[in-house]
Amino acid sequence: MPVFSPGGAVTNPHPSPPAAPTAEGPDDATGFALYGSRFQREPAEVYRRIRQEHGQVAPVVLEGDAPAWLVLGYREVWQVTSNPQLFGRDSRRWHSWDRVAADWSLRPYAEHQPCSFHVEGEEHQRRAGATGDALAAVDQFQLRSEVERIADGLIDEFAGRGEADLIAQYALRLPVLVIAGLLGLPESDAPALARDIAASADEGEEAVRAHQRVVARMQRLVAEKREGPGDDVPSRLLAHPAGLPHDEIPTDLFLIMGAGQLTTADWLGNTLRLMLTDDRFALNLSGGRRSIGQALNEVLWEDTPTQNFVGRWATRDTELGGRRIRKGDMVVLGLAAANTDPQVRPQTDPEALGNQAHMSFSHGEHGCPQAAREVAEVIAETGVEVLLDRLPDVTLAVAADDLVWRPSVWMRGLIALPVRFTPAPVRGHAG
Repeated sequence: MPVFSPGGAVTNPHPSPPAAPTAEGPDDATGFALYGSRFQREPAEVYRRIRQEHGQVAPVVLEGDAPAWLVLGYREVWQVTSNPQLFGRDSRRWHSWDRVAADWSLRPYAEHQPCSFHVEGEEHQRRAGATGDALAAVDQFQLRSEVERIADGLIDEFAGRGEADLIAQYALRLPVLVIAGLLGLPESDAPALARDIAASADEGEEAVRAHQRVVARMQRLVAEKREGPGDDVPSRLLAHPAGLPHDEIPTDLFLIMGAGQLTTADWLGNTLRLMLTDDRFALNLSGGRRSIGQALNEVLWEDTPTQNFVGRWATRDTELGGRRIRKGDMVVLGLAAANTDPQVRPQTDPEALGNQAHMSFSHGEHGCPQAAREVAEVIAETGVEVLLDRLPDVTLAVAADDLVWRPSVWMRGLIALPVRFTPAPVRGHAG
């Protein structure tokens, strides 16, 4: 059984000998429909039910009637992400491409593309290394200062009104403005990019069109940076000694923009929700509150922005969690379910939430790069700090139970977070 260490590592992550594998596969009628409105309000309860009925690895059907295995167990997610030779990222192995439509909403994320997201082995190390280097070159002190500037500018827009929607007016706007700056994009591009990135993570035909619009903007951006390079991520990728093909860089930029924008926006929004609805984070008589860092980490355990991740594909017949996995089967990483796996994190364990051994950034060589995590954390943490500094008496304007989650099985974020506060003066920061 995995043991959480004080530093956030997990020791002995290998599962105990599994039960005899069962013969059913993800094509069975027993597959749970992993889409629709039932995930909106209580996804943790849905994962609990799936685990109770099917165990740590469950047959599911994705939007578009695509068969897959959902991996809910912490140890099993660790096993999949630690073994890229057995569970690869190249989706051309999938045996069910003929079962999904050309406009399948998950196609932009599942279909093989020449980018660090999908390639494997040495090619992945080369591409991911270049992306990591380009992000690691971001000055963290300058980044924090820029986040503060943009956050102040956004707050200035509603500070004098005494009310706001912290999702539409703040959480969704702050990350995309910051990331646009890192990519050398004008701030005027941010609103349309934010809308399209959010739409690309939902279900339906519009998800494909939104993805295409973002990639098209990244293609134009690369062309612009070839003509006039600057101190930004695409210019660093173009000049990197790895020699990335210029026509393939836009897809990597989409991943930086897409993954960074929506996940960070949801991390920020979910943390604000926690601090506004949980008495542990309310101001006490001495004017203090539990730390923002505690709230950010608790959200990664309990309401992680990335709920489920597509995916991995079995390179050969194998066994996982007592299930027989066939060569070419799709495996979906149930990151949120793994974080609440009772076998490794009992609900009675108060120490778990203070640990950073969650699976919210996935794991292994295809997990979220460390440099990207650091950028996201600076944006989310600084965003919360500036808001609470500017609006210290901010309170929720509706009952906590009336808050509505966005209908996505992949992401976990609120549609709106209406608040009230004492009107505050404008500071005049540009944003």
